[in-house]
Amino acid sequence: MSVQYAPNGLIGLLTPQANTTAEIEFAALMPRGVAALVARMTSACPTLESRLIEYFERLDDTIAQFANAPIAAMAAACTGSSYLIGPEREDHLFNALSTRFGCPVTSAGRSVVAACEALSARRIALLSPYSDSLTGESIKYWQARGLEVVEVIRVGSDAAAFHPIYAIRSDATQVALQSLTTDRAQAIVALGTGMPSLATLLEYPQWRGAPVFSCMLALAWNAVRLAQGTPAHSVSLLDVIAGKDWGARFRARF
Repeated sequence: MSVQYAPNGLIGLLTPQANTTAEIEFAALMPRGVAALVARMTSACPTLESRLIEYFERLDDTIAQFANAPIAAMAAACTGSSYLIGPEREDHLFNALSTRFGCPVTSAGRSVVAACEALSARRIALLSPYSDSLTGESIKYWQARGLEVVEVIRVGSDAAAFHPIYAIRSDATQVALQSLTTDRAQAIVALGTGMPSLATLLEYPQWRGAPVFSCMLALAWNAVRLAQGTPAHSVSLLDVIAGKDWGARFRARF
């Protein structure tokens, strides 16, 4: 069943409670005829790590916000949760959710892996907005997923901001990208669904010969293809990375 503003698919986006980036970038990346509803993952836990874990522990409650809307696929926009629960538990969780809700349910972490597979990229470089500890968890996660991390560059942030990641500006992401020195990366991934990245990707769809994409771009691409039942071909992903569909719209608005 289609609805007026989503004849080609309605996607349910699950985003952390204070994330000021994911909802906006996801909407910007949606192709013609595809739209998203948003549900917020919430937690009152006192630490970031405990909140990230509870986000995934309470996904059933979060998804319940969609009620009986005709959702074709769901996308959880939080990579930190994936790092902390690990690939095995993540796969079990999202496979079970997909079965229970009758549509594909995926995460940003799994979407990055799918994007790397579509690009035949096994060696990746990371632009990380995280703390040292969460960056370390991220590296372990990608390695457990069969990817080799060849370089990591930290993205500068304002520790005094309301949230260090969400307050990052695109110029800081560009500085981090330009600081990469490796020639071994087959893909460069801007981490964190809360770190604004689309302006950087439009400016630098490649760096040192490697395609550059973010967790949000990977999640949007993967969610759309899952909603429409299309295979993961690298050509279509390279078109998304190049901004062929969404770039002009994004520049006009932002």
